[in-house]
Amino acid sequence: MASVVGDGAVALHEPRFRGNEWIYLKECLDSTFVSSVGKFVDRFEDDLAAFTGAKRAVAVVNGTAALHVSLLLAGVEAGDEVLLPALTFIATANAVAYCQATPHFVDSEERSLGMDAHALRDYLSAMTELRGGHCINRSTGRVIRAMVPMHTFGHPVDIEALLAVAHDFRMQLIEDAAESLGSTVGGRHTGTFGLMGTLSFNGNKTITTGGGGAILTNDLELGARAKHLTTTAKVPHRWSFVHDEVGYNYRLPNLNAALGCAQLEQLPGFLLEKRRLFDCYQSRFADVTGVRLVAEPAGCRSNYWLQTLLLDESLSGQRDAILTATNDSGLMTRPVWTLMHRMPMYSNTPKAPLPVAESLERRLINIPSSSGLVPVNS
Repeated sequence: MASVVGDGAVALHEPRFRGNEWIYLKECLDSTFVSSVGKFVDRFEDDLAAFTGAKRAVAVVNGTAALHVSLLLAGVEAGDEVLLPALTFIATANAVAYCQATPHFVDSEERSLGMDAHALRDYLSAMTELRGGHCINRSTGRVIRAMVPMHTFGHPVDIEALLAVAHDFRMQLIEDAAESLGSTVGGRHTGTFGLMGTLSFNGNKTITTGGGGAILTNDLELGARAKHLTTTAKVPHRWSFVHDEVGYNYRLPNLNAALGCAQLEQLPGFLLEKRRLFDCYQSRFADVTGVRLVAEPAGCRSNYWLQTLLLDESLSGQRDAILTATNDSGLMTRPVWTLMHRMPMYSNTPKAPLPVAESLERRLINIPSSSGLVPVNS
């Protein structure tokens, strides 16, 4: 059946609760362990690590918190610059600002909708220099400390090429995998290629904990530091309250983790359903002139978090009319995010030429994508 929201419209993406959610939540209530301590937090972290293949997963309150702490652990300092796609959700840029660093926006590629490694290499070659082991922006004199590629709508970015750029230009790579739980590159899960990767479990993601996120890493020492920082940097003790550095109260409550454990049990089924939905949409739009469905890049497997239409440039002027008509008829559709450099607080930050991102901004439309959504006459 079609997934509907309260006003009868078909939702863009909504959660499904059909497993052990009620059982695990009741166990939390019965145990009284509903806050930041409880067995489901530990289990959720272990289950995430097992599913993604990461050596350590640290559960936190949301994906933005995960990015913030990951950037701090990557050495991002006040006054640094961090490379981000201009085509991303606002949280990616905000996490950089939380570190008192400056977002530096770069272009995307049409193939994956993510950061363009080849354009980035050319751009950095022209406008930076290596000095003292650091990548220096010649225009600003600031260190470009890290890059944060984002796996847009669950489609894996060209991560191997970006890792090579990060290596050659002496910067850390943190993956924003908020949207790509279940997506892989050559069989390896997104979020496990860089120094750290981050996930989101917001209510609109493939699985949800209500609100929540996680840090993934294959560096066990970094994982321990992430856990320490996100739990107020409290030194373990039976009764004393000693905190050895400025930490963050980013702990995921046990209630939320319980919901996540139940959702994670169902994730393989959700992924199959979303792939079937892509196949159904693909067949329906195959003969529609000027429109194509965004598909996973070659060699990758996408979770198809949000199904996405890409209009031909010649039809970009009709995007808003399409959005109006579909929403008026009860189909919840949305445009892609406004590009980051258009936001008032980031309008004066550094940016590369953005021809592809600006084109994609005009042409992308997300369509109903909930798992279990069966279009009429499918």
